[in-house]
Amino acid sequence: MSRNDLEETDWAAFDRFCDALPEHYPALHATLERERHGHSLLYRWRGRGDGDPTVLMAHYDVVPATEEGWTHPPFAAELTGDGERQLLWGRGAIDDKGAVVAILEAVEALVREGFQPADDVYLSFGHDEETVGSGARGIAAVLRERGIRPALVLDEGGAVVERIFPGVSAPVAVVGVSEKGITSVRLTVEQHGGHASTPPRMTATVRLARAITRLNARPFPARLTETNLRMVETLGAHATGPLRAVFTRARRLQPVLRWVFGRLSDETRAIVRTTTAVTQLRGSLAANALPETAEAVVNTRIAVGSSVAETLDHLRRAIRDDAVRIEAVDASEPSPVSPSEGPQWERLAAAIGAVHPRAVVTPYVMLGASDSRHFTGICDAVYRFTPFELSSDERGALHARDERIRVATWLRGIRVYQALLRAS
Repeated sequence: MSRNDLEETDWAAFDRFCDALPEHYPALHATLERERHGHSLLYRWRGRGDGDPTVLMAHYDVVPATEEGWTHPPFAAELTGDGERQLLWGRGAIDDKGAVVAILEAVEALVREGFQPADDVYLSFGHDEETVGSGARGIAAVLRERGIRPALVLDEGGAVVERIFPGVSAPVAVVGVSEKGITSVRLTVEQHGGHASTPPRMTATVRLARAITRLNARPFPARLTETNLRMVETLGAHATGPLRAVFTRARRLQPVLRWVFGRLSDETRAIVRTTTAVTQLRGSLAANALPETAEAVVNTRIAVGSSVAETLDHLRRAIRDDAVRIEAVDASEPSPVSPSEGPQWERLAAAIGAVHPRAVVTPYVMLGASDSRHFTGICDAVYRFTPFELSSDERGALHARDERIRVATWLRGIRVYQALLRAS
């Protein structure tokens, strides 16, 4: 489990994971070169030629979990059911150990059959994506120092999903061509404390609560980026019913689409705007003492086309209170947009289509953050796609109780990675 407090991290568990891989994947480890960068891993699979390499990424750290409320213990990796209904339960089954092991399985099988890629392939497995991403950042820096510029980078991201877009019945493979920026914004109010029996009209916590309420009442404006429009046009061509006419005229009907996306669901609302979510609050250390410092952390996901500076300006205008200090912590700008056409896009789309022939492949902007953002400085074609079919319930279990994956869809994910590697 990743923890922000490094002293609380059980590094022995990370070491056991790294040490166990050669035993489980002997052919891979006999063929590929392996480096450890701290607790992150970098593998090099030498190709026949000297073209630009492919990088397959995933992370093996997970967010914390306790057994409370889980149908099966989060770290027991229990199997239930059979056939298409067989499930693997556990923290990280989807985010993101499932992808780590699927990549390893794909490479192990290809090595055993004597396959060698046309050009080099790198496997990058980060150890702290869920916290600060230092492992992936370090590996990207190493590749840059060595003058390595990948042709394609594939990390976790979208999936093969159904019924997420009105009027479209076909499965949809949503491939992230960019991702939102992420910034934790700390709101702080400091003032004189004292005994709670004689409170002033405006305590630090009341002022902070007012700031949060004002911020919540003034959402960021909705925008449709070029990627949003491409997604709507792509899926609109497969839609039925009256919405098809709207979606296929996306560029002319942008005001209507902004309104529709803002009301369909939490996901579609997040697609078209920067979002804020207050995730942490802190006040007095005692029940009968006025707080001298009241603090909130606002998790901010910054839309492509915006910036950290623009986001902070909006927060200041919304809160309208100089007594509330606003500061960005661990700021990360939105990622550059990778192409949704051309050889690398077509190569990925073909690999998906080889296993999911009915799927409509579309670009989208990933709402979460991934380790791939550290690779955008050395590669122009950075994509975010996990090749699993995921239901809405399964997607809802990410970072929550009862995370699980269907074994059959995990096995199909291995085949997607193999198809991509065969085309390298």
